[in-house]
Amino acid sequence: MTVLPEPYTHGALPLPDGRTRFRLWAPSAPADLALVIEGRVPIALQADADGYAQVDVNCEPGARYRYRIGQDLLVPDPASRLQDGDVHGASVVVGPDTYPWRHASWMGRPWREAVIYEAHPGLAGGFAGLTERLPELARLGITVLELMPIADFPGPRNWGYDGVLPYAPDTAYGTPDELKRLIDTAHGLGLCVMLDVVYNHFGPDGNYLSQYAAPFFRDDVSTPWGAAIDFRQPAVRRYFEENALYWLTEYRFDGLRLDAVHAITDPDWLVELARFVRGQVPAQRHLHLVLENDDNRASLLTDGYDAQWNDDAHHVLHHLLTGESRGYYADYAEQPAQALARCLAEGWLYQGQPSRYRQGAARGEPSGHLPPTAFVLFLQNHDQTGNRAWGERLTELAENAERLRAAVTLQLLAPQIPLIFMGEESGSRAPFLYFTSHTDPALAQAVREGRQREFAAFPEFAGANGEPVPDPNAETTWQKSSPWSGADNPEAQQWRDLYRALLDLRLRLIAPRMNGARNVFARAVGDHSVHARWRLGDGALLTAYINLGPMPAALPRKQATTPPLFSSLLFESRAGAFDALSQGSLCSESTVWLLEDAA
Repeated sequence: MTVLPEPYTHGALPLPDGRTRFRLWAPSAPADLALVIEGRVPIALQADADGYAQVDVNCEPGARYRYRIGQDLLVPDPASRLQDGDVHGASVVVGPDTYPWRHASWMGRPWREAVIYEAHPGLAGGFAGLTERLPELARLGITVLELMPIADFPGPRNWGYDGVLPYAPDTAYGTPDELKRLIDTAHGLGLCVMLDVVYNHFGPDGNYLSQYAAPFFRDDVSTPWGAAIDFRQPAVRRYFEENALYWLTEYRFDGLRLDAVHAITDPDWLVELARFVRGQVPAQRHLHLVLENDDNRASLLTDGYDAQWNDDAHHVLHHLLTGESRGYYADYAEQPAQALARCLAEGWLYQGQPSRYRQGAARGEPSGHLPPTAFVLFLQNHDQTGNRAWGERLTELAENAERLRAAVTLQLLAPQIPLIFMGEESGSRAPFLYFTSHTDPALAQAVREGRQREFAAFPEFAGANGEPVPDPNAETTWQKSSPWSGADNPEAQQWRDLYRALLDLRLRLIAPRMNGARNVFARAVGDHSVHARWRLGDGALLTAYINLGPMPAALPRKQATTPPLFSSLLFESRAGAFDALSQGSLCSESTVWLLEDAA
């Protein structure tokens, strides 16, 4: 294990002698840079040759402080561990961890056992509200709770991707101890907890870095969110490396999901990041690092990262479920059964071939050598639902419930790692809309107008009565997005029964055999049907017949009388389902799964 020369190089850090070390990277700050602790005379700071300004002060935890830039601008610490108020307010000195961890010996769970549940903490009632939901998630068969970003953002409502203080849990969700209690309680129930982190950009409101650390950003590369972060700078690299380590050690998260890393201009830094945090965490801990990466860089998945979100598989499944073929779905609308077969066999559809949606640009690297567990399989997530103008879920978009249930069966029993988006388990019909709470009226209006422009070219988003796209800044937009309202009804219970039955099979019979699993074959057997088989680590054969189309599909005769591990047909008690199976036919919108022990 690499030993750090000091715990952290950014932020306000308590020292053993009772003082606090304040350290700020401010290479372009004016000469009158100062530390301002409430109730005290400002302390002048001078940046050293590497751009760091540092001072050790007799200062107890709980003290409020900011940095003065020039004569008039007071800014929070960019490595603030806690804010007194919002992103423009004072930072708070946080002392050593005193939370009474009840499950300090927790070491996590193997990745092969992962069943991920993505949740927005705010919609769940904050950290405390989400803690109350943990027993229900554990009973369902969830093993990993993944939090959407919690870094401090402007206002009380946000997806989290507008965060500007990556070290500070947003107080709209609760206190640091309430976050630790959430994680501690999850560990006691056998659940891992992962955090979605954003290292590719800062939000538009409350980011003051350019005022005193201009080299933090590049002036020659831009991203959809503005100037690119300059990972060529050692201080910038260390800022984010320490942030990852902070969440994994101070709060005992079991892993991180890195948002949109294709927007990080120095992808080699990602390899350094994985090596850094794995070198600082005890080897016996199960530490999971997962990427969202539109570039489909398979090489990262053999260099420190466990898995990547599988957008390719989502896109082809979404097309098969809904018939949608506009935008990026156009790349998956031709021969969708063949596309799905390749995703099941090799992970990604795009492994270096040109994409029409990207004007012929090549995308991806070969991925067939990777294990199935290197891919996170989902039918919905915050992006794919919330980036729609009206936030519709598949319960509203899929052509029928049988087809959706067949896809859920595929998702939860296939050897790829399943991710469930909050509300899917109860068949929620509530939209998940894009929401913010910007306090700057000009910024709120810019976001509102940008959202309208984004969807103006799509007549299907005009709304039933021609109403405009929901205003992201309106509180009603937030209120409509709760997936748990109205979840106590027979239909919701039927969905929960399906998820519970499938996850029980997965965790008992499939997950223990996942190490060493590999694809045997996956092939299209019709326009909407796929026959796939995997050899599991102990030699057992897992076979799937998937039909997401409106017409029956043929099954191989030799398999037709084999008792199924699971059939969506029989779960739904469809009339004639067993007769169809025994006669070598797979009904429309259904799946059949077989599990045969090694000979």
